[in-house]
Formats: sequence, C-alpha cells, structure tokens
Amino acid sequence: MSNEITTQSTENLLRAVAEKREALRVFRFGGAGSRVRNVRDGRNLRVEIAQILTELQSREALEKKQSTI
Repeated sequence: MSNEITTQSTENLLRAVAEKREALRVFRFGGAGSRVRNVRDGRNLRVEIAQILTELQSREALEKKQSTI
C-alpha cells in the first residue's frame, strides 16, 4: 500500500483520507446496535488513514524545507 500512496497526487490522497474517514464513521456507528462481523476492518481503516496522513505530512515538511533553501 505504501508504494501506492507515494505515487499518488496530494489531491488524490486528501480525497482518499476523506473517503476512509467517512467509511470509518459508518463502520463505527453502523455497528452500534449490532455485532460487527469483522472488527479488523475498523483497525485497517485507521491504519490506512494514518499511512496517508504520514505521507502528506512528510510531503509538507519537504516542501517547507525546499522553500527555505
């Protein structure tokens, strides 16, 4: 997955974060009244969100570093 993340544009990554956050919200509240079949789905969504946010943050830091040089 990390290879896919590094090759995508920043706009696509921001869109993906929004979609995954919405999917996580639906996962959390959709299973509030009943048992969730696969509880690892929530964990996987959180991990993917964190990976994308880490890539976005590293790109931002790189841009800042390059602009100060």
